[in-house]
Amino acid sequence: MPLVMPSPDPSFGEVRLRAFAERDVGMLMDLSTDPYLPTIGSLPGNAGREDALSFMERQAGRLGTGAGYSFCVAHQETDEALGTAGLHLAPLAADRATAGYSVAPRSRGRAVASQALTALTRFAWSLPELHRVELHIEPWNVASRRTAERAGYHREGLLRSYQEINGRRVDMLRYAAIRPPGPAGNRLGRA
Repeated sequence: MPLVMPSPDPSFGEVRLRAFAERDVGMLMDLSTDPYLPTIGSLPGNAGREDALSFMERQAGRLGTGAGYSFCVAHQETDEALGTAGLHLAPLAADRATAGYSVAPRSRGRAVASQALTALTRFAWSLPELHRVELHIEPWNVASRRTAERAGYHREGLLRSYQEINGRRVDMLRYAAIRPPGPAGNRLGRA
């Protein structure tokens, strides 16, 4: 079933999650210089303008297929593109989703990722059928682990040889956030 972007844009702290726009090409090109990110996503390494535009088109297509939401993380005041965040609904039949986030190198060190993940998780609780959001993080990725914890996620365990990245099987730590009980869980998505 097709999805629609939320209105108003989900936000937390100094960031908001909005649809991608052509003005975000520079941020995506910067993001693609991180050697790890192209191994786990669909943005190619050292992306050019056309690569970035194709990436945005693929992300917009996720709404039409019902696969999930893909957002540009932008600064609340200036609208500067800072990174990406996504809520992947493939496991929704089991009342859960997976989340992902990335911050362009030029925007790191400003707590952008934890603010974006908090906004994304609060938005997730506005979807009544969703009760659990999971993250999968490689054990060496200390920055991402800290981001998850700052956003209220709890580590649940180690998934050995969980997936293939860059041609090799890797372990993943599973983190999760659970919908808060009662009316607070519903309000969080609309804050």
